Amino acid sequence: MMVVAALLSWFLVGLFIRMSKARGWGQPVRQDGPQTHLVKEGTPTAGGVPFVLALVVVFFGLYAAGRAGAGLNAQRELLIMLTALAMGVIGGIDDWLKVQSRMRGGGKKELLAREKFPAQLLVGLAFAYFAAPLAAHELVPSLGRVPDILLLTLVMVGSVNAFNFTDGLDGLLGGVAIIVLLPLLAVSPVSALMVAVLLGFLWFNAHPARVFMGDMGSHAIGAVAAGAYVLYSDVWLLPLAAIIPVVAVLSVVIQVVSFRTRGKRVFRMSPIQHHFELSGWPETHVTMRFWVVTALATALVWYLMGGRP
Repeated sequence: MMVVAALLSWFLVGLFIRMSKARGWGQPVRQDGPQTHLVKEGTPTAGGVPFVLALVVVFFGLYAAGRAGAGLNAQRELLIMLTALAMGVIGGIDDWLKVQSRMRGGGKKELLAREKFPAQLLVGLAFAYFAAPLAAHELVPSLGRVPDILLLTLVMVGSVNAFNFTDGLDGLLGGVAIIVLLPLLAVSPVSALMVAVLLGFLWFNAHPARVFMGDMGSHAIGAVAAGAYVLYSDVWLLPLAAIIPVVAVLSVVIQVVSFRTRGKRVFRMSPIQHHFELSGWPETHVTMRFWVVTALATALVWYLMGGRP
């Protein structure tokens, strides 16, 4: 079914690009960012919409046929899928507002943090409530279910935002996400299908990108990664495998705190991938090197998992 998911994603993303170009759904580019990005002005965005749609169609096809797991695993898979879909919708609203603002030349440009974060917390809390008793490993020993729920809520929301901040370079987030999910392919159908649909998306997102991912895709990826590691592996291994998303979100936090408290920037631009670009690294080098770092970290995670799921 991974082949079906990859081909469906490839088809839907290609169709989406044609529709986007016909309707002028292009991405604006920051003028204060890397100058090499200026040529990307007008590239279709929200490419996560078609690959998330492919993910949903194939997964629920498998679920209806009873091939998405049985018993406890079926519950886990459905929980991961519903959480990814809910987080994706939040990101999709953000994508829609950005497209509409560009099309109309005004209006609300995006969801504000004070609007997006409470919605993410609500979805994360719902996930944590149902995931706590299903987690593969004990989370906070001897402290009870409430600390577990709080921890898992923070993990889910943190993962969604960390993967979201990792987007911004051609092929970067798609490649990082595929590598992070590799240790779970054999046990989690949702993870396997996410890898498949990302392969279809990367066909068009590879440098020079013909489409950008947008928030719907990055939100769904973060939710799948967090859900799969919590329910099938160990929540404490997620930050190691996802070291690049963790560093990306930390770079944003450090930059904001430093600027507000000292009036100085630590990085030339955040998230950190743009700092390296402005330091002279070609975009393709940043992407490839971040993939390599992720591969090394994920290999270590695989070793810590005993070389098996």
